[in-house]
Amino acid sequence: MTYQTLQLDRQGNVLTISLNRPEALNSMNGTMIEELTECFTALHKDQEAQIVVLRGEGRAFSAGGDIKAMLANDGSFEIEDVMRKLEKLAHAYYTLPKLTIAAVHGAAAGLGFSLVLASDFILAEKSAKLAMNFIGIALVPDGGGHFFLKERVGVPKAKQMIWEGKMMTGEESHEAALVDHLTEDGGLQAGVEMLVAKLKQAPLDAMLETKSILHETRAQELQAVLRAEAVSQTKMRSASNHLEGIDAFVSKRKPQFNQ
Repeated sequence: MTYQTLQLDRQGNVLTISLNRPEALNSMNGTMIEELTECFTALHKDQEAQIVVLRGEGRAFSAGGDIKAMLANDGSFEIEDVMRKLEKLAHAYYTLPKLTIAAVHGAAAGLGFSLVLASDFILAEKSAKLAMNFIGIALVPDGGGHFFLKERVGVPKAKQMIWEGKMMTGEESHEAALVDHLTEDGGLQAGVEMLVAKLKQAPLDAMLETKSILHETRAQELQAVLRAEAVSQTKMRSASNHLEGIDAFVSKRKPQFNQ
């Protein structure tokens, strides 16, 4: 299948999915969100692929949601519709009966970071920049960001990271247990190949059974979180603080939020 915003490369039982909007740092517009959902859903029925590698073309993994699309006001980024699509995307990826690997270089921010955190294995270059930075534009994490971050670091730390919205390097993310494997800059592909080679020597069927047991029992909680995110995000999108955050972002100034 051909996609506008994704590139797929299949090598035996390994499928590499590349986010392919490099001119926009692979920020996720409506088309990419739809195509990722369609791709992950179709993969549930794929009998050949057992390992899925998710990466970004160009200078970044993904800068997150497409701010320009949010500002366009042309109907292409209606929040309620987007949140429904993100619910399907996150659930399809989390319950995917494959081993998933996120390979991060450059930025993985906002929605892009949520997608990274949903992966079974996370590799990042030392200089990569990872952030759950929704707070900067007065929004809450979406795409299951609350759930996936909490799964990695626990509730107290997840709250603090969300509220701070700090941009962390790959090294800092590794120290915070957000990244599983750290590579030198420029060594990401070699790191992915090394991990894939190791996984190919393992009993993948048994590993996938363990994933199924652990993820299927948590899928209902994920669905509840996604629904709660949709309600909160819709409310936040119409709030004055979000409008101020967006204007400050575009103007490259510090926002002045109302209390």
